[in-house]
Amino acid sequence: MEERIQKIMARMGVASRRAAEEIIAEGRVTVNGETASIGMKADPSKCHIKVDGKLIFRPEPKVHLMFNKPVGVVSTLADPEGRPTVKDYLKGVKFRVFPVGRLDYDSEGLLLLTNDGEFSNELLHPSRKIPKTYVVKVKGIMPEEKVGKLRQGVRLEDGRTQPARVRFIREAEANSWIEITITEGRKRQVRRMVEAVGHPALKLRRISVSGVKLAGLKIGEIRPLTEKELQTLKQETAARAGNIQRD
Repeated sequence: MEERIQKIMARMGVASRRAAEEIIAEGRVTVNGETASIGMKADPSKCHIKVDGKLIFRPEPKVHLMFNKPVGVVSTLADPEGRPTVKDYLKGVKFRVFPVGRLDYDSEGLLLLTNDGEFSNELLHPSRKIPKTYVVKVKGIMPEEKVGKLRQGVRLEDGRTQPARVRFIREAEANSWIEITITEGRKRQVRRMVEAVGHPALKLRRISVSGVKLAGLKIGEIRPLTEKELQTLKQETAARAGNIQRD
């Protein structure tokens, strides 16, 4: 699948997107031997992309990983502020991978990593509405009325959220634990939703993406997806794509 050259470079950890544009403008990037230009697109699985004469991508086996992201780690391969990133945890990974979507800096839990652009795009496409489940510790005791509002959808500054599956788990002293499943991918959406009903998030952990669960993986650990997990994700996206086409 074709992407803009600067986006490929940023995803591969070569440079930030803005810095990548400057490198391209300086004529230091080539695609299959031709000098690249800003806005130019290429398929990284088929094209030879070089920066200063060095190849940044070679066709390689498709890799699909699960990462239990700690709090205080940025879900990117580079950070201009010098904060810890996903890349710091990839020392044992042979192939160059990138995060599938984001998980907030101050949140923890399941983050998928891959070098499979098509797989990533299918999971992230807004029309697929892939379910993602979180366990959230919120401030105060959340009454059933507020749980009901989350289920129906709440109004945020960027519009009303879609209905969510919400389950009250337990009270913990002066706070509550809830489980919430959403099918949208807005920035910091779960945190904004619980804050909108008057119960700010104190802790947030993603535990599942489309039925693939985090269970058994320690914080900071990475492992390959099992064949069953990979097929679950692929079948889910294919089924949702089929439903959209039929509609």
